[in-house]
Amino acid sequence: MHTNPDWITTPITADLLRGALDVERTERGVLPHRLPAWARAQNVDGQLAMAESQPSGVRLVFRTRATAVELDALPTKRVYVGAPPRPDGVYDLVVDGRPAGRADLPDCGNTLTIDMAAGTAEQRPGAPGTVRFTGLADGPKDVEIWLPHTETTELLALRTDAPVEPVPDRGRRVWLHHGSSISHGSDAASPTTTWPALAASLGGVELINLGLGGSALLDPFTARTLRDTPADLISVKIGINLVNADLMRLRAFTPAVHGFLDTIREGHPTAPLLVVSPILCPIHEDTPGPCAPDFSSISSGQLRFRATGDPAEVASGKLTLSVIRDELARIVAQRAAQDPNLHYLDGRDLYGAADAAELPLPDELHPDAATHRRIGERFAGLAFTGEGAFADGRAA
Repeated sequence: MHTNPDWITTPITADLLRGALDVERTERGVLPHRLPAWARAQNVDGQLAMAESQPSGVRLVFRTRATAVELDALPTKRVYVGAPPRPDGVYDLVVDGRPAGRADLPDCGNTLTIDMAAGTAEQRPGAPGTVRFTGLADGPKDVEIWLPHTETTELLALRTDAPVEPVPDRGRRVWLHHGSSISHGSDAASPTTTWPALAASLGGVELINLGLGGSALLDPFTARTLRDTPADLISVKIGINLVNADLMRLRAFTPAVHGFLDTIREGHPTAPLLVVSPILCPIHEDTPGPCAPDFSSISSGQLRFRATGDPAEVASGKLTLSVIRDELARIVAQRAAQDPNLHYLDGRDLYGAADAAELPLPDELHPDAATHRRIGERFAGLAFTGEGAFADGRAA
């Protein structure tokens, strides 16, 4: 128990959190969510339930003179049976917009053990821990603590050695992004170095990241969440999960994309809306899903994935990344005739064949830390500058 009498404990409330769409009260604290309660009630998939509770892009933001900050948290760490251990989640400290520290919580937290072969998961309770940042410069400053992007994180207490207040609106544009585990952060080094976080920093915008690992599946409740979330800029990255889940055929895909975009437009009729197709993923370029873990690869220290579909079935409507890119480009071109604020970006402009030769996907699906940085920098250059869809002041 903390006993230092000089600390000030500040309740963690929604006005101190950014990037979360819902804040659930728990017995001991609060649990940030990236989907609202009504959307979670319509979901029946455990993967999505886990992904939306992992706070990618969620950060505590406050103004203070404090020179020391402590955060009590209860993470849920994942263990995959037969796979190498995952690194502990990272808490990134940002002060006045600049990186200022990094910490983790080893040897604590709940443990979720997932057996991909058996399709089972078992959670065991654990103890909370405390993240500490000390030696901060005296004087007023804006402090951000970015939460681990792939660990469900219950927030229990925030302590500082000076009072805390919410940061006023700085007038920055809000960018709302939806995508797969790649947008969620996959194997990025930390929460501020996922490609959307990097792109948001370079673009000077406030990020709401609805990258949902394994769950960018054109769900209607996700579309309605995007529709109802205030935002100035919106992007949707569509494709890889539909292929590796083998969820639908081309006949269903096309109207589902139209419906997804229609729903977003109900709430954001004129906002810049950028449709992004998949980055290059060699195993699924011309081979359909489903995707499956290759357990024989574990002995090398890196679990890899493989495509198990039959390319011959593309003729009967099975989806590949090549098929999806062609159809997304066609859909956007068709709709843009009446919607001048709708734009398309080929994901291979973010990560293409030359990049794959230099920085191959370590597990055949997910980019590593260096590739996240490259994708983030490229997205910022293509979307936020020049004639990019999100360039400030760009004419419609």
